[in-house]
Amino acid sequence: MTLPMQRPTPAFIGASWIALCIGILTYLVGLWNAEILLNEKGFYFTILMYGLFSAVSLQKSVRDQLEDIQVTRIYFNLCWFSLLLSVFLLALGLWNASLATSEKGFYAMSFILSLFAAVAVQKNVRDVSLPMNEGLPENRFTENHDRPADTL
Repeated sequence: MTLPMQRPTPAFIGASWIALCIGILTYLVGLWNAEILLNEKGFYFTILMYGLFSAVSLQKSVRDQLEDIQVTRIYFNLCWFSLLLSVFLLALGLWNASLATSEKGFYAMSFILSLFAAVAVQKNVRDVSLPMNEGLPENRFTENHDRPADTL
């Protein structure tokens, strides 16, 4: 049995990529122009990269589970922990930063926009990679008897 799946429209794909670019670029431009120490800039840059990676990894894990692809519980929990940790570290860093409140809000909003857009882009990439007439299989390997699902 196949679960119904709608392919993303070109408008949604484009909007997702634009949102990702805007989020990352505004964050980085703000970081470049900020009058903070280089090690602080490195911290905020690392938090952005860590947050993007953990958000994409979590989305992939959720999608794998939806498609009955085995994801270990420890990896799935690590993805959640990493995403929450990146948000917490950004909030902690901004709370203790000697930046104006408007700058803190700017970084927080561009960070969250980037995370959301990264998830949307990753979902779109995965949806577009499926063959046109296929939906999401209820069990990915029911038709392929040569490779059972438990051997992943």
